[in-house]
Amino acid sequence: MTRRRTAAPAAGPGARPRRRLPPGPLWLVAALVAAAVLLWLPAPAPPGPPGPLTLADAWPGVSPGALPASVPDGPAYHPVYLLDPRTSVGTAPSPDGARLRLLLRTADATPRQLRSLPLDRDPQFGGVTAQGDDLVWAESQTAGAGEATTSIWSLRWREPGAVPRRLVADAGQVAFFNSEYDLQVAQGRVHWVAVAPVQESVTELRSVALGGGAVAVRAEPGAWARAAWPWLVSAVTEVTGEVQLWDPVARKRRAVPASADDLVTCGAAWCRVQVVGGDGPSGLDLMRPDGTQRRRIAGVAETAALVDVAVLDRFEPLVRDGAGGDPTSSQDLLLYDAQRDRAVHLAAGVGTVASRAGYLWWSTGGPDDIRWHVLDLRALT
Repeated sequence: MTRRRTAAPAAGPGARPRRRLPPGPLWLVAALVAAAVLLWLPAPAPPGPPGPLTLADAWPGVSPGALPASVPDGPAYHPVYLLDPRTSVGTAPSPDGARLRLLLRTADATPRQLRSLPLDRDPQFGGVTAQGDDLVWAESQTAGAGEATTSIWSLRWREPGAVPRRLVADAGQVAFFNSEYDLQVAQGRVHWVAVAPVQESVTELRSVALGGGAVAVRAEPGAWARAAWPWLVSAVTEVTGEVQLWDPVARKRRAVPASADDLVTCGAAWCRVQVVGGDGPSGLDLMRPDGTQRRRIAGVAETAALVDVAVLDRFEPLVRDGAGGDPTSSQDLLLYDAQRDRAVHLAAGVGTVASRAGYLWWSTGGPDDIRWHVLDLRALT
């Protein structure tokens, strides 16, 4: 009888086909080879540390603006004060290099010359500040005997055709520290400090009405600098040991607690502390003038970018050596936010850094291609 081969039953829906192994030990050899290949392949690299927090990360939608880098007649422009995001005050030499000019300019108008001083008299425009429509500044230039004389000027800057007015012909031996508060407008008067012409350490608190008139002078023992109204602070930028704050209006005095290893710089609301150990600086701290809320904001690589402490009572700009840029503009610029206790990387290849009235601006590029960038810190909510 002839035997018939019985067909395998058909696979039903969803059935998995049988997998047939290679004959003999070949399947085992193939598996071993595959395993050996996997062993020789390099392991995937672990993820690197996250990059620095950037402005776009911290405040989405906020970006720096630009300021003009030169004036229409050629020379470079150096901004010294911002009245609003489009209006700045700055200096530029004349095209022939003989004079230094103080200019008021907007983004879409020809710069307006406020003052012009001979460069051979070592002119300086300092203490620029404003309140409302009143722009105020100091001018210093040497006389024939080589002694510098400082005068105080004002301008109603929003009024077309307004001309600068000299408020004070001789402001005394002014003490300016490149601070936002060197000249200060408060209670309808312009305030500044001067060194008293005496042997002992005495500071003259001077002021004049915005409309002009006699200069009021009040002597205070000690060396003082102006901070946010009405406070004065110890006039040495960084001192070891006790630093004091003094309110001459309310006659209140505060002693800032600090150890012998602390180099302290104070404003009215915050103090910056350079911590010094046996091997040199070990970090940068921020604290309140009474010693509370102290925290580390930077290591040994970073330094403060400004004389003033904590712009808007919140932001501390920092700089550190960078890897690129022009030799004159090779810093990294960071911004420490005391409200959120974090540092944000703003820019690389930075040269000059300045701040007034809540604006922070900085330069990039070399002397022949300088660029100015500005950030409104009040937009960082």
